[in-house]
Amino acid sequence: MKKKLTFLGIETSCDETAASIVQENGDGTAKVLSNIVSSQIKEHKKFGGVVPEIAARTHVENIDFIIQEALDKSRKKIKDLDGIAATTGPGLVVCLHIGYNVGKSIATFGKKSFLPINHLEGHALSPSIENKISFPYLLLLVSGGHSQYLIVKGLNNYKQIGTTIDDAVGEAFDKIAKILDLGYPGGPSVEKFSKLGNKNSYILPQPIINRAGCNLSLAGLKTDVLRKSKNLRSDQDKYNLAASFQETINKILRKKTQVAMNEFREEVSDNSTKSFVVAGGVAANETIRKNLKEISEKMNFKPIFPSKEFCGDNAAMIAWAGIQRYKKKLFGKKNETVRSRWPLDKKAPFLKGPGLKL
Repeated sequence: MKKKLTFLGIETSCDETAASIVQENGDGTAKVLSNIVSSQIKEHKKFGGVVPEIAARTHVENIDFIIQEALDKSRKKIKDLDGIAATTGPGLVVCLHIGYNVGKSIATFGKKSFLPINHLEGHALSPSIENKISFPYLLLLVSGGHSQYLIVKGLNNYKQIGTTIDDAVGEAFDKIAKILDLGYPGGPSVEKFSKLGNKNSYILPQPIINRAGCNLSLAGLKTDVLRKSKNLRSDQDKYNLAASFQETINKILRKKTQVAMNEFREEVSDNSTKSFVVAGGVAANETIRKNLKEISEKMNFKPIFPSKEFCGDNAAMIAWAGIQRYKKKLFGKKNETVRSRWPLDKKAPFLKGPGLKL
């Protein structure tokens, strides 16, 4: 009987300290033996956003306990593991160093393989923890720091066909929550209060919606919400504006996803039903899930979302990416170090920033 690989995953790219023990099932999916996430919402709430120095210090204080808890819950010891995988980028460098150095130390002293993992690849592969997914598939990666459409041709083989040229979708949600004083973290707060509002109350702009391609731009939408927020007279007006913002995001994603799906068909020259995978923290938003499921069915794609525990930053996706790369002997560079930017498609142009010509 073939041995099933078991990995420890470590994630400290931003404000979650996470550790997970994952074992492959042998059928292309995985069994998550433990998935421990220590959030820092309380530490950053009063600042309305993540403070890197506080995040790094909190990682240092918590990481040993989180890793031990993951081991205890899984009933595994270091000697039982086949390897250690740690997020190496992209993210906050001061935070990445914590998980990377601890992971590498455990691997060195435990004489285990160490795999540096791209945080975005962790998200990209996270739905396959629970679902059998065949390559190629279309991926929409939506989080606080990234919003991209990618054709996933295989492990370590990504083609970016669309990205944001300014704000990421999750970033826009966070900023709108702050503008409307809805609470922290922003994404869940906007979703919560949108349920109390009328999504048709305000007409908001959909920047570059009619331009060719599936790039996104949300800065103009954010600015218009800021402008309209100055004339709010009641909490109900605030909820209506939040609902209208969320509905506008849905309209933008509906249109750009349809464009991305058509580009995917042209690229792979296959009209059979293919998977449309949505991953990242924003994938937990119920209205966005519903919206993207509808467009998937219309366009003959099978929509696949990770469970909500695997949408936000977590270490299970890092361990799972480590297992898959280990099996393909994709160990990374021996002198690999943490990095703030690490695109999945290295050939894709860097389009982050306002005022860019498309």
